Formats: sequence, C-alpha cells, structure tokens
Amino acid sequence: MGRGEPLAFHPAPFLFYRWDGGFAKLLTMKPQPGITLIRNGTLIDGTGAPPVPDAAVVVKDGIITYAGSAAGLPPLDPDIHTIDAKGGTILPGLIEAHIHLTYFNVTELQDLDIKYPVEYVTLQSAVNAKTSLECGYTAARSGGCLHNIDVWMKKAIEEDMIPGPRLSTSGREICGAGGLMDWNPDYRKIGMEGIVFIVNGPEEARRAVRKLVKDGIEWVKTYPTGDAASPDINDHHTLCMTFEEMNAVVQTAHNHGLKVTGHCRATEGIRNALKAGYDAIEHGTFMDDECLELMLKRNVPMCPGLGFEKFSVDRGKEFGLSQRVIDGHQETLEAGAESSRRVLKAGGTIGLGGDYGFGWTPHGTYAQELTFFVDYVGFSVLDTIRCATLGGAKMMGRESEIGSVEAGKLGDLLIVEGEVMKDIAILEDRRNFIAVMQGGVVKAGRLA
Repeated sequence: MGRGEPLAFHPAPFLFYRWDGGFAKLLTMKPQPGITLIRNGTLIDGTGAPPVPDAAVVVKDGIITYAGSAAGLPPLDPDIHTIDAKGGTILPGLIEAHIHLTYFNVTELQDLDIKYPVEYVTLQSAVNAKTSLECGYTAARSGGCLHNIDVWMKKAIEEDMIPGPRLSTSGREICGAGGLMDWNPDYRKIGMEGIVFIVNGPEEARRAVRKLVKDGIEWVKTYPTGDAASPDINDHHTLCMTFEEMNAVVQTAHNHGLKVTGHCRATEGIRNALKAGYDAIEHGTFMDDECLELMLKRNVPMCPGLGFEKFSVDRGKEFGLSQRVIDGHQETLEAGAESSRRVLKAGGTIGLGGDYGFGWTPHGTYAQELTFFVDYVGFSVLDTIRCATLGGAKMMGRESEIGSVEAGKLGDLLIVEGEVMKDIAILEDRRNFIAVMQGGVVKAGRLA
C-alpha cells in the first residue's frame, strides 16, 4: 500500500486502515477537538462509587481528562466550550450488552429470518442503530444478527457514515439440528443460513465457526439450550447442543482469537458452557451453586436479558402468545431474577440488555431494563447503572476505554435533566437527554 491509496483491507476480523504520513491508522469515529467542560450536575461515574454532587467533567480531544468535584477543577481557559447539565445527572454512555439490530416487530418465528430480504433488514438495522444511540446507548454488544450485517454496521458507524453505538459483532449464530433456532421444517426446503448455522456434531460445529471467522465477527453466539418461547420441543429445560459440539466451537473460536457466548437457560447447558470454556453467558437462568462457582472462578460475565421475560408475561396475550408460553416466561423470569441477585452478591460481572426488537419489546425501549432491575429484581440504582455501563464494557472487552467516567477513557457520556438516583425511569424518556456524546462529540439529545 502506498501513499494515495485510500484504504487497505486486513482480513478477519475486518479492520480498515487509512494511509497517513507514512503509516497506517485504524479508522475510528472522529473525536471532538479541543476542550469541553460539562458542569452543574451530579456525577454517577459507573464504577459503583457514590454520586458526586456539583461535579465537573473535562473532555480534551475526545478523552476525559478530569472527572470529579467542580471544586477540584484544574485551571481552564474561560473560552472553552461548556455544557450546562442544569442540575441534572452526568453518566457514562449506556451499553446494551445483548443487542439484535436485525430484529424488528418480531411476533412470530418467521419474522426473524424469512419475512424480509436482506436489503430491507439492513436499512432497518441502520434505523435501529440510530435509535439506540438516541436512547443514550453509546456502545452495544451484538447478541446475533441476520447475515453479516452487524460487522458492516460497525464499520459504517466507526467511519461516521451512520450514527450508532460502538459495536462488538457476532453475525450469524450456531445451534444444533432440531434445536431452538432450527424452526423451518424440512418440507419447506428453506435453509437457515441467514440467521444461524445448524450443526450436527463437532465437525460441523468447527466448520460453522470457520465460516464466521471469514465473516470478521468478534463473538460466536451459540444455543446450548432452548427457551420458554418454544415449549413443545425446545423449552427452557432442553439442551440444543452437545458438550462435544460446544467444545469444538470454543477450541476453533479461541484458536482464531474469537470469543464464545451462548443462550443458556437450563442448568446443564450453563454448566456445559462454562466447562467448555465459554467467555460469556447469556441469561444464565437456572444457575446452581456449581455453575456460579465455575463462573466466578473464570470471571465469566453474564447478561440476564430479563426484561424480555417480564414484558412477555405482561404483554404476551396482546401478541397471541399462548398461556403455556407465558407460564414458561414467568418461570424463567423468577429463576433469572434470583440468578442475577446471586451473581451480583457474589461479585460477578453483569451486563444489562437483551432481546429488544420484538413486538412487546420494541427498539427504543431499552432503558426499561434498568427500571425493571431496580423495581423488580431489587438492584440498587448504583449497581444497576454499574451493570448497564462498566459491566457492559467488560463484556465487550473494552473496559479500559469506555463504561465509566474516568480520566483516560473516551468521552462517551450521557447528560440527563433530572436526578437519576431518585428516579432511574427518567432514562426511559430520551426527551430528558441534554446530550449523548461519543468521544466528546454531541451525537443526540437537545444539543445535537
């Protein structure tokens, strides 16, 4: 590659570089140049530390250089750009730890993979990405998507082509034949390759991972267990992959530097995932003492995705869910809430988010998850915010860059009118947002 060649391509994971003055730079979203001071607000820094009243945050060239009491501010040029938090709250940008950009208005299984062409799904995904940023989510971790859309969505976001959260990608998922995601009967002669690789045995599992390697994903999403949504043959106590298949996925993925996660509800599925070497657990619904010990020993994070269960119970009838499905969701709701409480108490890492894009959990309502964890699960406001920020950053493997308001981290911030410590539900209404910032750049909110 020589000077004048605009882009060079590096294979999986996809990295794009621009030639600049004799060396290549990784393309990333542009930071705000100069110095910005955010003042007149209470700081909740995302670490779990007590709130700081009358706080100030300084962002220089996209990086936080000061966060703390306004009384301790270093000398600053009086002409710098200043944002008034209006007595509200200064937070880290929220992180959706299990996003499905390609899901929208899902009410039945065919909505997930065969109802719309990839072109339309891609356009809708861009809308969903923009919506999540407007809702204060400056970063997100994909929980699986159709085709390979999230990989290219990440590139478009990082190049400032479209607005959206900083993404960790996963692409298509992996499930055992006859498992939860293998719903198209053979007589239809329709493959599932758009959303999931169906595997029979370890060799096919390895082959699926190798295809994902070429796609440039970061996380391999699998389905070790079933779900309450499929009570007839793959309910939440059913296993959908063998340990040998899961082990083959992990070995192959780790060989290529990828991480592995899985939809794990049944106890044995959680145990198999942890013993196979999974890097994260989605849901972790029926967690026993052995599973908890294994998880803590390897510091494996978990995303409960519990709001989906609550809203399935509350609104399922409106969308035609059977009483049997609703009862299954009630069971997973109670067990998942207890597992979440146990993990938090034991000092484990939790990220918040999950399964938004269904009819009863539409995109744009992500912050319901935070209110739910305070009001229903019983987390404190500080613990909930820590999970929704630093916990998500840890799941993404980017806790050194994002997830808390600390010097040296990116200026990904959410400035909210109102006292979040008194009412976390104000995060559900984006009209309360003064500014949503990425790298110090105001991307959404009233100031955008």
